[in-house]
Amino acid sequence: MDVRHFGLEGLLEIRPSKIEDERGYFSEIYRDDVLQEHGCNARFVQDNQSLSIRSGTIRGIHFQIHPAAQGKLVRCLAGRIFDVAVDLRNGSPTFGRWESVTLTPEENNHLWVPVGFGHAFCTLEPDSIIAYRVTSYYSPENDKGLAWDDPQVAIDWPDVADPGTLSAKDRRQPTLQELPAFFSVND
Repeated sequence: MDVRHFGLEGLLEIRPSKIEDERGYFSEIYRDDVLQEHGCNARFVQDNQSLSIRSGTIRGIHFQIHPAAQGKLVRCLAGRIFDVAVDLRNGSPTFGRWESVTLTPEENNHLWVPVGFGHAFCTLEPDSIIAYRVTSYYSPENDKGLAWDDPQVAIDWPDVADPGTLSAKDRRQPTLQELPAFFSVND
């Protein structure tokens, strides 16, 4: 299992190895000990899955605040996605910065998005299926978001990104400047 660190502290790309032969492959998708070696001491409580029918579908930027703040371990089961994490930890030297990775079933890669980060993705192919494990249960009263197109964050979305696919909720999210200080660098 290979793990890549980013310039945003805590964010990880995990690439489980595959043992392949003429029948297909076998892969250990999740190893708690490997994640712990890299500073991720997550306890997952819920698995989520979503299907996006259209290429260019944008979902996010989503996060939950305390006491139900969530870390997410995201993977793509079908299709391909441009997956994004934004640092929302006040006091962090990388506050407001983002990183992205393309997740695909062929690459078998995952993105660990810690508490204190916003998460979003754009589908790069139709019928993309995303699965993610979270560290807190869904909590509507703690569910928050950030504007997907905030010029201060300036995510370089792929050309296929279609704002017409945004949910009503995602069309009216606040900018980083309008966002209260929900997280700190110590979260």
